[in-house]
Order: sequence, then C-alpha cells, then structure tokens
Amino acid sequence: MHVLHVISGLGTGGAESFLATLAPRLLADGIEQAVVSLTGDGPLAAKLEAGGIPVVRFDVRSPLGMLHTIRGLRAFVAKLQPSVIQGWMYHGDLFATIAHKLAGGGPRRLYWNIRCSDMQLADYSRQLRMVVKACTWASPMPDAVLANSAAGARVHVAAGYRPRQILVLPNGVDCTRFAPDDAARRAVRDELGIRADEVVVMHVARVDPMKDHAGIIAAAARLERARVVLVGAGTDTLDLPANAMALGQRTDVARLLNAGDIVVSSSAYGEGFSNAVAEGMATGLVPVATEVGDATEIIDDCGTLVPPGDPAALAAALQKIIDLTAEERSRRGALARERILSRYTLDQAVERFEALYTGKSGEA
Repeated sequence: MHVLHVISGLGTGGAESFLATLAPRLLADGIEQAVVSLTGDGPLAAKLEAGGIPVVRFDVRSPLGMLHTIRGLRAFVAKLQPSVIQGWMYHGDLFATIAHKLAGGGPRRLYWNIRCSDMQLADYSRQLRMVVKACTWASPMPDAVLANSAAGARVHVAAGYRPRQILVLPNGVDCTRFAPDDAARRAVRDELGIRADEVVVMHVARVDPMKDHAGIIAAAARLERARVVLVGAGTDTLDLPANAMALGQRTDVARLLNAGDIVVSSSAYGEGFSNAVAEGMATGLVPVATEVGDATEIIDDCGTLVPPGDPAALAAALQKIIDLTAEERSRRGALARERILSRYTLDQAVERFEALYTGKSGEA
C-alpha cells in the first residue's frame, strides 16, 4: 500500500505539523508514504525527508506554476501509482482530485481532508475563494471527505459540500513529546527571564486573521499577576503590553509549553481541531479557548470556554485561573492531560487513518 499526500504547503501550521507527525508513523507500520507540497519548500519538508518520506515540491502561486504543477503531479501519480491519494486543505484537495482524474492507471481511492470550520473567506485572497468554490462543486468526487472536527464537517455540508461519505477523524497528540517536564520548565523560564512563581499564559499561533492576536493582546493588557507568551510566525512583529512577550516562529514548542500554566486559544473563527489547545493540555496546562470549532468537545469540563471576539470575557476567564492556587492549577492541568490521553492521542489518530487506508473500517 502506498499513500500520496497532497498538501498546500509544509509550513508549521496545524495541518502541516499533524501530517509531518502522522506520515512517519504510518510508514513505520508498513504503509508507504510520499508527500507533495504545492507551495515549494517549508520547514517540515526536511523532517519528512529525514524520516525516509520523499517530498516533491511544486509551486501553484502563479498561472504558469499552476500549469507546471498539474503536469508534474499527473506524471508523478502515473509513475508512483499510489493506492490512495490524500488531499490536505482546500488547494491540496483540489489538486489531488485533478491528479487522480488525469493520471489514469489502476484503481485507487481519493480522500479529502478538511482542517478548518467556519472560515471568513473575505479575509483571504480571491484565489482561495475560487478554490473553495471549486471544491464545493467537486465534493462528490472523493471516496470520502475527512474532517478533523465535527464542526468542520457540519459547516462544509451547510455551505454546499455534497460528499459521498464524510468522516470525522480527530487529530492526535504525541503525549510522550508533549508532556510535563519540570527540568524543561525551569530551563525555559530561566531563558525567558520568568520567575518561578509567575503564572504564565501560553498562546501558540501564527499571525493570521482567524487567530485574533488583537484579541489576546487586548486580554493580556487586562491581566494582573501574569505573563503572556506568544509563540508563532509573525508574533515577534506585534505591539505588546508590558506583561507579554513574543518568541516568533519556534521549532521547540513542546519544550516551551512546559514554562506555562495556562494554554489559551483566542481564535475568532475557522478552527477545526486546535492542535495548540490539545498539545497544551497534554503538557498539563489548563485550557481557555473561544467557542470555535470543536473546542467544547476537546476541553469538556477541563477548562473554560468564552465567546469569540470578546477580549473582556477572555481576560476574565484567564484571570480566574490565574487567581487559583498553584496546587489547584496543577490539579486542573492533570485533568486536562488525562482528557487528551483518554481521547486524542497520536496512537488513536494513527489507528483511525490506518483503518481507513487499509479498508478495515469505514467508520471514524
């Protein structure tokens, strides 16, 4: 069996990071893997290649590049003859479908992968809006549409998707990598100049309209007795209050999270399954998140949910946890980790994808 993944790019976003974690595990279990990036190189390409997974790079960001991508991807599929073509995100889904239709060859299955929920497409490019429209029209073509959240599945069906089958396959967290580590906590706090007794709020997200950095910055300015640490591409360009710091794009997020006590997601819209929240919970941090995507299902009663676009409510929720004793925060963090261990581990996610690819189960 050979699975070809077609993804929009290999930056450090949630979908890309999950693929870079999932594919090596599938390979280790005997399912051959290959990855196509539609926007050239990216930080995760080297990680995949180091794990023995070939990465083919195209660039669809110009009309000529789009034509070259279609030709090259068709030739690659015809040569590889994968058992499965798996699209990731809108561009990946669309180009996976084009390659599947044009390449010919023996029988194979086509799957799409929805990684978001209620995107506000007016905040993004005209090209993306056209790609989403094309995906909506083509949605009956794949054998199944996968979604990493129930919210994403509902939103896309309501928006006009008409899949033959839609399955919810939640993300999974490597709970060995994302785990409490007292030594890392001390080391990171020393590096960042954070006292041992300070309460630290971790926010992990690239700067993007859906992530609402303006909201977390406004909430941070209202907090007392706490430090807010922003991690993600573009965060080091933001204007921050005195009690906040930004680290920019980092590759050691699992280590950095150990410096925190609370993990927060301020997303205004668009989240499906928030890796940032789940990884923070696995590390033993108390979660606070806006009610976007499947946040309610992920967090359950382990943390606090607030309406999106309400910095005052976000600040109030954070302050309540900041005001708890260290012992109570630790107890709640332990419950959050148990929630991830019981429902959202990487092993569970790998099993779901393997069952789908090998035909052992049609259910997620």
